[in-house]
Amino acid sequence: MSGYVSIGQDLHLSLSGGLMNYQGDLQGKRITFDQANPYFGIGAYYELTDKIFIRAGVISGKVGAHDKYSQLNSSRNLSFTSQVTEFHFGLEYDLIKSAEHTLTPYLYAALAGFHFNPYAMDADGQKVYLQPLGTEGQGFVPGREKYALTQLAIPFGGGLKIAINENVFVRVEAVMRKLFTDYLDDVSATYADQTSLLRNNGQAAVNLAFRGSEINPVLTYPAEGRVRGNPKSKDFYYTAGVSVSFRLTGNEYRAGNGKGKLGCPMNVY
Repeated sequence: MSGYVSIGQDLHLSLSGGLMNYQGDLQGKRITFDQANPYFGIGAYYELTDKIFIRAGVISGKVGAHDKYSQLNSSRNLSFTSQVTEFHFGLEYDLIKSAEHTLTPYLYAALAGFHFNPYAMDADGQKVYLQPLGTEGQGFVPGREKYALTQLAIPFGGGLKIAINENVFVRVEAVMRKLFTDYLDDVSATYADQTSLLRNNGQAAVNLAFRGSEINPVLTYPAEGRVRGNPKSKDFYYTAGVSVSFRLTGNEYRAGNGKGKLGCPMNVY
């Protein structure tokens, strides 16, 4: 008998790290390492079949951007930073049987929940969280409610899995996230009326809705309805990194030709 036979499923634990970045109204490049930040994560893999792994885990990192670096709208002078914590559950599909190869390309798709909370440093250098301020008139402009800080995402991507030995694997991968919000950076639509914003949401909301006057005193708060962001294009964030996974329950795979994926002799029962 030849070929690959699985006589059990194995559990792996993993550690991961790399770079996280975002694309949105304060980042002009769709994919770039400019203004990227590190992320770290832990996870688990369960071998469902010889080519399909169930994956679950959590990652945490930062995204952020500043108008002065993006060249999209430098006179706006906005910036943001947010910690992003993501819990994900999905499937990894090997394009070839990993038990028979040292290098295995794979695809990945999942469902995730993530938490974010954008903030900026005000003119006095104090950290100010932006969502409670309603900088675009959330809370009083019709149709603009304050956005939720915990939302769903759809991660998808792929990578290359490297077998160090029968029980240790390194993955090099890139993963995008489709989001259902345009407020990861607190910027989406148009400017609210300055007087109404001041009356309803306070001076801090006005100060952080438009910051052009901080770099050019002749600039004034834009008129109501002027473009502040692009609501037709949702934000997204992405990661590029490396993970190392360790098999916990021992290798239970057998190859019909008497050899494992690294060419080690194995008994066939």
